Amino acid sequence: MIKTLMHRALCAVILASFTLATTQAIASNDRFKKVLDRGKLVVGVKADYKPWGFRDSNGKLIGMEIDMAQDVADALGVKLELVPVQSSNRMQFLQQGKIDLMIATMSDKANRRKVVGIPQPNYYTSGTNVLAKKGMVKSWADLKGKPVCGKQGAFYNKQVSQKYGAKIIAFVGNAEAKQALRDGKCVAWVYDDSSIMADLASGQYNDYEMPMMTEDDNPWALAVPLDELNGIWGNFMSGMIYNWHSSGRLIELEKKWGIQTTQFVLDMNKRFEPYEAN
Repeated sequence: MIKTLMHRALCAVILASFTLATTQAIASNDRFKKVLDRGKLVVGVKADYKPWGFRDSNGKLIGMEIDMAQDVADALGVKLELVPVQSSNRMQFLQQGKIDLMIATMSDKANRRKVVGIPQPNYYTSGTNVLAKKGMVKSWADLKGKPVCGKQGAFYNKQVSQKYGAKIIAFVGNAEAKQALRDGKCVAWVYDDSSIMADLASGQYNDYEMPMMTEDDNPWALAVPLDELNGIWGNFMSGMIYNWHSSGRLIELEKKWGIQTTQFVLDMNKRFEPYEAN
């Protein structure tokens, strides 16, 4: 049922995209045509952000966003190539043409909209929180003057540093940051609450907790090249996002990857639920 609804919605989006004004289509359909002509879609994804994008025991990239990338490739009828990206370089990869699309846990920020194209609606949401050993910290104020592990390029670092006076120790990857937390180099690891929830559910952090109330809830955005946003490629991806919500695909993927169902995804599914006449 979900696949049928997805197919119908995508057909409608593609048709609508191709009815754009001729001059606009000529100027902005290069990416769409390029992907189809080469028979391959290149997507930038995370490789260290379980369960959205990470490597399995054989080194293969898997996760919720990898499944989403595969959905796009399947809808286009092309092969999928995955390119690992970091928070610090993901937008540059898109600007430089190394990838066609980026689905890499990126928060939708006004300054980022000046650099990459962000189709609407947003596909996910999360906020700022910390992972800490049980009983180590009880409130955000407890972080003042204390070392807190973070990941290079993540906006959470500056936010917690300026607002609560934490001393951020930034690492290249999440694995290094969390190992430093285990080694006692930091009192907490600041990051995305959805990622922390996944860690706590993994069974590997039984002595840890997420003690704070989540702050600064932010919607997530996938991205296309900035000059493709209002063309066929951007419109096609807007259709994909709408379809993920309306079909319940994101709810299905949360369950598959052991992610606690988020209210945002439930609300969006209800908002875009297909209307069926009696």
